[in-house]
Amino acid sequence: MAQLHTSAQKISNLTRAGFVCALALSTLALVGCKDKSGGAASSSTEIKIGEYASLTGDTATFGQSTHLGIQLAIDEAKSAGGVNGKTITLVTEDDASKPDQAQSVVTKLITQDKVVAVLGEVASTRSMRGGAVCQQNMIPMISPSSTNPRVTQVGNYVFRVCFTDDFQGAVDAKFAHDQGYKKVAVFKDLKSDYSVGFSDVFAKEFTKLGGAITKVQSYQSGDTDFKAQLNSLKTGNPDAVLVPGYYTEMGTIARQAKDVGLNVPLLGGDGWDSPELVPGAGDALEGSFFADHYFSTELKDPATVSFIAAFKAKNGKDPDALAALGYDTAKVLIDAIKRAKTIDGAGIRDAIAATKDFPGVTGKISIDANRNARKSALVFQIKGKEFKVFKTYTPEQVGQ
Repeated sequence: MAQLHTSAQKISNLTRAGFVCALALSTLALVGCKDKSGGAASSSTEIKIGEYASLTGDTATFGQSTHLGIQLAIDEAKSAGGVNGKTITLVTEDDASKPDQAQSVVTKLITQDKVVAVLGEVASTRSMRGGAVCQQNMIPMISPSSTNPRVTQVGNYVFRVCFTDDFQGAVDAKFAHDQGYKKVAVFKDLKSDYSVGFSDVFAKEFTKLGGAITKVQSYQSGDTDFKAQLNSLKTGNPDAVLVPGYYTEMGTIARQAKDVGLNVPLLGGDGWDSPELVPGAGDALEGSFFADHYFSTELKDPATVSFIAAFKAKNGKDPDALAALGYDTAKVLIDAIKRAKTIDGAGIRDAIAATKDFPGVTGKISIDANRNARKSALVFQIKGKEFKVFKTYTPEQVGQ
């Protein structure tokens, strides 16, 4: 982690150095100024790929894990001789977990660095901001793990390799029903498109299955005192509480839930997946559950085992789901570039759209007509410091 922090800081320093210039250029990009190739440039010997990630800021562990997965895939491509006889270069920018900065650094990647495609972001709000720039400039973008349905609705140049909140919310609803929970309370982050969308889908699907939503309360990212809302949720006597937020607040929420006597399982989604989750919560999340992308070191698929070994050899630790999704995102893009009829925005976009049954470490990846990937999900239970696979759900099992 110390080595990664140093690397991330260097990237962040470079970003800040070019930040003023990027802001100026963003205005041009957003009004539609671009060259005939959509803003992309590829030399006769080099292919540049852009990445924007939260290497610092509130969701830094998300961006750091994703970056390590992407970097491993790029390094493997380099070791294999590049792509179509050309060297491949990754240009990474830190957006510091800020939507405005995401827009600015993506503008820089396209207009200054002349990348042919962009990888990112993790958070849906930032992906929509960066995706708008990519769409305006006709440069394809693939998000590793932005799950809000609106991300790919930005335009036909924006893709993802993860499931959506429609699916994730339905998985939690089906799981709650399967566990025998009759009443569930909802605690959502009003500042997060991810949290609000997830909550809405869960409530709709859980009600359809015969369950009841007892109470709905809200908070905002950055809050530190949740006891009033948690006390209100407690009065509904729920069997569980859905909290589809990010790990940054979950530790405090879990501890304060115990403090007010709300001693029921908490349910979440992929926003919980961070090595900082359990340290932030202590034992307050013991026995709670969260849905996550189809990846775990418990899985024994040969491709997964090989990826885990390579990642651990390079980084000295096991990968998490975000690292695996970053790896798959870069692999899908590299595969598309190999198949593309032309190495420009339109050519690569068409090749990504044609991706079918790509053998990713997070499962087979096929891009549908809406530029989303249909994927299975895992439900993890928190046991001590570990996330243990508890159940698997396919899209068909939750009616999607």
